[in-house]
Amino acid sequence: MNDFLNQIWEDNPVRNYFIVVGVILFTILLKRIIARYCASLLFKIVKKIWKDVDRESFINLLFQPIGLFLLIFVTIVSLHKLNFPPNLNVELYGYTAKQIIHSIGRLILIISFIWLLLRIIDFIALILKSKADLAHDKAENQLVVFFRDFFKVVISIIGVMMVLNFVFGYHIGSLITGLSIVGAAIALALRESLENLIASFVIFLDKPFTTGDLVKIKDVSGTVEKIGLRSTRIRSEYQTYISVPNKQMVDNILDNHSLRMQRRADISLQLSLQTPMQKIKEISDGLRKILTDEQVINSYVHVSDISGTAIVITANYYTAPIEIHHFIAFKEKINLACLKLLEEMNVEVAGSSTEIRVIKDAH
Repeated sequence: MNDFLNQIWEDNPVRNYFIVVGVILFTILLKRIIARYCASLLFKIVKKIWKDVDRESFINLLFQPIGLFLLIFVTIVSLHKLNFPPNLNVELYGYTAKQIIHSIGRLILIISFIWLLLRIIDFIALILKSKADLAHDKAENQLVVFFRDFFKVVISIIGVMMVLNFVFGYHIGSLITGLSIVGAAIALALRESLENLIASFVIFLDKPFTTGDLVKIKDVSGTVEKIGLRSTRIRSEYQTYISVPNKQMVDNILDNHSLRMQRRADISLQLSLQTPMQKIKEISDGLRKILTDEQVINSYVHVSDISGTAIVITANYYTAPIEIHHFIAFKEKINLACLKLLEEMNVEVAGSSTEIRVIKDAH
């Protein structure tokens, strides 16, 4: 038996082949157990940071990429102990078969490792998103999604650079230097896009508005549906979809209607100049009585102007920040009550009757 195990096949003893195959089979059989154990160790570290982490969710999310990474790592290390057969080490496009196989092994190992890191980022984002949902904080929720995608892009770029370095043999230092020069040229060409990207960070950190807020900026008003890396999408009152560059959302004066504490409405009654003083006073008192409605928080009624054509009575009143359709219905109710008041008091508004006199020239 020892003679058989000591026989040399393709520049390796048979014993080494059995050892390598045995180690790989052992890893395949115990992959799930070992992966769960490794995930449990990582869970203990995460548990110290986030106390309310669900153990099963964490393990179920990570044990598959951990198991794959472990299997690939053990397979590459085991095969590395074997001597590559010289007769199989053919050359292809200037590279030997040994170099190509080693490069493929490194590529698979790097991909599995990056996949593991991406799954960890997904889990951290899932924890933070669930906390934001419990707190009913839309801004926090949007921030979690933004930074999750941002860090996934960063990890992916690092993965690509690792592939270029360890698989294709490019020197990272010179590559970064070249990328910095190219990046400077691209930055100059895409200056406006970079400004919008920086503005998106300002929006997420400063939080002047969040998704779902009713905002007005310049001549655009509507509900914020999405805050992107370059622009903010707003659904206008006409149900159109408007994209506003983030730089404009930051640089211009923005009115966030959703953060208002009250809603205001105005009434302007222009009475005829022939209206008696007593009736003017009664109309003012009648307006004050109308505005004692339970939905009115505060109100002001006064004779605001006396011109050559009318006596103007102005009323301003404020309600709670109710929904816009309820506010419109309430305004209609108040306006109809004002018209009824004028009708009951038989008061003419300015311009309701006009006299036209024709003077005949004596000549």
